[in-house]
Amino acid sequence: MRKLNWLREVKEFTPAGRSRPPAPWCPHLFSSGLKRQSLELCLGCLHLWRPPFLPPPGSHPLSASDYHMISSYPLHHKTPRTPRRCFALTQEILTWHLVIEMFTLPQKDFSAPTTCLGPTCMQDLGSSHGDDLEGECSRKLDQKLPELPGVGDPAMLSSDTSYLSSRGRMIKWFWDSAEEGYRTYHMDEYDENKNPSGIINLGVSENKLCFDLLSWRLSQSDMQRVEPSLLQYADWRGHLFLREEVAKFLSFYCKSPAPLRPENVVVLNGGASLFSALATVLCEAGEAFLIPTPYYGAITQHVCFYGNVRLAYVYLDSEVTGLDTRPFQLTVEKLETALREAHSEGVKVKGLILINPQNPLGDIYSPEELQEYLVFAKRHKLHVIVDEVYMLSVFEESVGYRSVLSLERLPDPQRTHVMWATSKDFGMSGLRFGTLYTENQDVATAVASLCRYHGLSGLVQYQMAQLLRDRDWINQVYLPENHARLKAAHTYVSEELRALGIPFLSRGAGFFIWVDLRKYLPKGTFEEEMLLWRRFLENKVLLSFGKAFECKEPGWFRFVFSDQAHRLCLGMQRVRQVLAGKSQVAEDPPPSQSQKPSDQRR
Repeated sequence: MRKLNWLREVKEFTPAGRSRPPAPWCPHLFSSGLKRQSLELCLGCLHLWRPPFLPPPGSHPLSASDYHMISSYPLHHKTPRTPRRCFALTQEILTWHLVIEMFTLPQKDFSAPTTCLGPTCMQDLGSSHGDDLEGECSRKLDQKLPELPGVGDPAMLSSDTSYLSSRGRMIKWFWDSAEEGYRTYHMDEYDENKNPSGIINLGVSENKLCFDLLSWRLSQSDMQRVEPSLLQYADWRGHLFLREEVAKFLSFYCKSPAPLRPENVVVLNGGASLFSALATVLCEAGEAFLIPTPYYGAITQHVCFYGNVRLAYVYLDSEVTGLDTRPFQLTVEKLETALREAHSEGVKVKGLILINPQNPLGDIYSPEELQEYLVFAKRHKLHVIVDEVYMLSVFEESVGYRSVLSLERLPDPQRTHVMWATSKDFGMSGLRFGTLYTENQDVATAVASLCRYHGLSGLVQYQMAQLLRDRDWINQVYLPENHARLKAAHTYVSEELRALGIPFLSRGAGFFIWVDLRKYLPKGTFEEEMLLWRRFLENKVLLSFGKAFECKEPGWFRFVFSDQAHRLCLGMQRVRQVLAGKSQVAEDPPPSQSQKPSDQRR
């Protein structure tokens, strides 16, 4: 990725051929995990932060007050600052390092290493994993093409934000830089009666197919209960009655070989909080998790905001190299390569993040693959966070999904941590319920300590316990109907894509199809991908583009199909208009067409 000019000057000034800073230089920033091509000196040592290497105001995201603060630091000091002081300064540079990387733009000729260290932009803020519009629709926007005032404008960081810390300014910048799709959608949201020409949302991964079933169940009399214990402080891990029901629920649906134990359960207000809490308690600032790409990009913010933890990308591609391979397939060899490259950059990797079923690919790891990944992690003493938030949204009967908790024996149970939430499988992204299962009691206790900031109300905990224990309704009513509706919606979009001659990947899990629109990018660049995304948005259909998921190849888009039929039909009609080069906005859904289910997957 292209660095800003002043960062390039810093890199060129750094003595060549050194694997670590010279002895007289402060070592604290180097140990925090920054790469050589970024800032690698503690701000307190300041050998590089002086003319001509001090950037002028406006050329980097620091505010004017930051600039004067840096300028006022001594240029030399014989006695190094204390490690504690250096560490505090290191965190400030680390924070701004994350922001600085956000101002780099994708190159026309993208050539990425197997591992890339650094954050992605704001994505998916609204569901249990923050799955909303802000990031999937406006991540890493070309700063030359903002359509709304102030969006993605580096000058915003030079405005008066004296009320905020540097960390606060960085967090605010993430939000402000991701507003294009969010603001545009919410200013012109589709409504069948009030705004039929509004934006159709096929970009956010939410299940909107089963509100009738859920509203009926949640309104039953057994859900309405108030007693003193539900209005008082409870165990931060969650009420025992809820943790017992979660353990029983996961034992049954994950098909664990032995009953899972409630003492290993912690409940929080969604998957975003789980990622944030786990990153904070498992990693030091500047350390990293391996994560295969393309991946659910909001994880970057989840692990960064509190813990200053980074992601080391394991880039996958669509090339099929043999009969026993598939597009974007994760292998242990790719994990090993990514880990070596992270270490060569001076970054300490503490864990591996797996999403199964995968978002955005819809891929499903076999038990043999899961075992291989876990053995790899054990070999390198890495924690493994397994996100199984779509485990009950596998609607294709021929797909053999297996939870990691179904394995007979985990290679390293003390470093294996499993996440699940109701936002996807039960279409409750606004209810905010997520759960962690870990056999490591130190991890469970540390995460539970953070639940005082991310806990659930007693009333919600009671409702969740009632829902999870109602096995008859789940098995006989909800899951069969939910799977049937998901399959019908998936079939419709799949057939529409086939009629357009557009290849795609889908394995019958999740709410989305990974669509290959590379033939609509003449030069095959991320700039063209962004322009195509903008054309979709201008034609009132919101999608998620591949770069939002750190996809290595320009031209891939995620289509979410878990919506009502009339919105889905209208959305696909608008997609066809964009791809055909037309600009008019369709208002009326086309007549319903009979679609035959097909097992073909590309």
